[in-house]
Amino acid sequence: MTYDVAVPAQAQLGEGPTWDAAAGRLLWIDILSSRVYGYDPSTGARTVRRTEQHVGAVKPRAGGGLVLNLRDGVGLLDPDDSFRWLHHEPVPGRRANDAAVAPDGSLWAGTMRYDEAPGGGTLSRFSGDGSVTPVLGDVTVSNGTGWSPDGRLMYYIDTPTRRIDVFDHEDGRVTGRRPLAGIEEGAGFPDGLTVDADGCVWVALWDGAAVRRYTPTGTLDRVLPLPVPRVTACAFGGPGLTDLYITTARVGLPSPPPLAGSLLVVPGAGKGLPQPAFAG
Repeated sequence: MTYDVAVPAQAQLGEGPTWDAAAGRLLWIDILSSRVYGYDPSTGARTVRRTEQHVGAVKPRAGGGLVLNLRDGVGLLDPDDSFRWLHHEPVPGRRANDAAVAPDGSLWAGTMRYDEAPGGGTLSRFSGDGSVTPVLGDVTVSNGTGWSPDGRLMYYIDTPTRRIDVFDHEDGRVTGRRPLAGIEEGAGFPDGLTVDADGCVWVALWDGAAVRRYTPTGTLDRVLPLPVPRVTACAFGGPGLTDLYITTARVGLPSPPPLAGSLLVVPGAGKGLPQPAFAG
């Protein structure tokens, strides 16, 4: 597998690639620059929108518009581009991080401390009506979240643990946390993830210069080396969900390589799962 450059950029902390099937575009963000990007691979058209505060994730909504995991809570952009809070809960020193939409259309949104203090983050489930259910506390850097093709398993990463964990998932609840795979010392830290149609888990490696694929039994079966050390997240997109989009970062690098912060793509990397839109 070889990569192409989808969007050359210098994002400080590029993150959260998401295929917006209704619009035929790839959404992604730069957390620290408070920007939401759109990219249409069929035309090459690009869009950018600045948010009022740091943004940890962006996802399409079933009725149109976007849902944003922001520093002070979860917000909604309506189709007319107006903004409103779905849930407003500012916590000094804390910001939003990665988020994912579950098969039932709920948003599972993570947080972390700016100083990455142990246990300072959370993972919460937001229903379409705005009701909130705490899922995990005592999280340090809440990151990649995804579900198996049948929705019965949930995969999750708290980055400093160096693990991809798996839970049993039923009716919006998770139980039975256990490790699926661990990242060995010197290979980087697990960041964002996506699950493909075969049930395999693709994981971006921060300071690991690669994306890895693990089978449902936790066996490492593919490694995609990349030309940047800080690989942050990955997602399948394109009309057939066969292209793997990869976000990268340049923050904290004394001499960032030329492609650090760009949006990369691996055409024909596999087959992704259709991603539900947020029900709110």
